[in-house]
Amino acid sequence: MSREAVEHLRAADPVLAEIIDRYGEIDVVPGHRRGLDDYTALVRSIAGQQLSVKAAQAIYQRLLEFFGGHPPAPQQLLDADPDAMRVAAGLSRAKTTFLRSLAEHVLDGSLDLAALRDLPDDEVIAQLVAVKGIGEWSSHMFLMFQLGRPDVLAVGDLGIRRAVERAYRLPDLPAAAELERLAEPWRPYRTLACRYLWASLENTPNA
Repeated sequence: MSREAVEHLRAADPVLAEIIDRYGEIDVVPGHRRGLDDYTALVRSIAGQQLSVKAAQAIYQRLLEFFGGHPPAPQQLLDADPDAMRVAAGLSRAKTTFLRSLAEHVLDGSLDLAALRDLPDDEVIAQLVAVKGIGEWSSHMFLMFQLGRPDVLAVGDLGIRRAVERAYRLPDLPAAAELERLAEPWRPYRTLACRYLWASLENTPNA
C-alpha cells in the first residue's frame, strides 16, 4: 500500500480520511504476487459466486479434493463428468456450466490470460465477460484482487454500496451513477478506497 495513495485519499475525502485513520494499514498484495495464477483465481471466483466467504472456501476446497487436491487444469475440468463434479463439490448446475465455459475459452485461445496483464482495465473486462458466468462484478474483483489494478470502482458490489450509504449518511443505497460521482475525487486510487470501505463494514478496526 503506497503512502502516496493513502495521502491522496485522505486529502481528497474527509469521510475516507476518518476511515483510514480508524483502520490503519490494509494488506493489498494482489493474488499474482502471492503465487496465485490467473486461471485458478477465476476458477475460485466462479465457484464462490454469491456465497459467504466461509461457504465459498468450503466449496472450493471440495472442488480441489475432487481433482486430487489441486486446481483442475482446463482440460481436466472438461474431461471430468459434470454431474459427478457438481455433486462432489456442491456446485450448482449453472456454476458447473460456467467453469466449463472458462476452460473452453482458455483452451481455444479466445481468453488469453497471459495477455490480460498488458491490457487496460476496460479491455480486461471485455475479455472476461465473454466467458459465461463472469460478469462485471467478477471482472472488477479479478482486476482488484488478482491483477492489483489501482483504480477500480466496484459499482455493483453490495458491500461497497452499503458502506458508502453508512459512511456518507445517505438515505438509501447509492445507485451506480451516484457512487461514480462520489468516487471521482478518489481517482487514481479507487481500489484502495474500496478496500477501506469494505473494512468499514467490519466490527473491529485493524488499528
